[in-house]
Amino acid sequence: MAGLPIRQDYPPSDLRQRAAREKDTRASLRLLAIANALEGMTRTEAARLAGMERQALHDAIQRFNAEGPDGLQDRPRSGRPEQLSPGQQAALKAHILHGPEPERDGVSAWRLVDLCEHVEQTYGVRYSQWGLSCLLKRLNLSRQKTRPSHPKGSPAAQAAFKKGTPVTAAGPRSDAP
Repeated sequence: MAGLPIRQDYPPSDLRQRAAREKDTRASLRLLAIANALEGMTRTEAARLAGMERQALHDAIQRFNAEGPDGLQDRPRSGRPEQLSPGQQAALKAHILHGPEPERDGVSAWRLVDLCEHVEQTYGVRYSQWGLSCLLKRLNLSRQKTRPSHPKGSPAAQAAFKKGTPVTAAGPRSDAP
């Protein structure tokens, strides 16, 4: 079948080995499709076996000819830019890690609602709870909360309570059937 010639400096066996080690699944499939085409398979059949259209294989061959096997990686996609700058994100993370003060903030543990309100008041940026949750995940913050402690609680009294509670095993019951 006539088409774009494929560069011959990579044997199909090398391409298959590289496809087996490749972490990017789509790049791996592109490598396998090109290896199949190099071994004499029609491009339509090689594309079908790799789960792609013939045009996608043609585009992959162009990238392979220009850049070699490294050119078959998925390229980074542009997305919506972050609403908070890296400095603002670092300040938000520090604010969250510092934790709330019940007298000032009115809460004993941060909730997404509270953090959305804080971000809007401090930075003038509105986040939905879902969007802020995604941002917190990118900042390596989990949604787990520490156990709440009463602000007037005494650590010594808590320790005495834990130590002073006797633990007894239940004995046999006389009324058991």
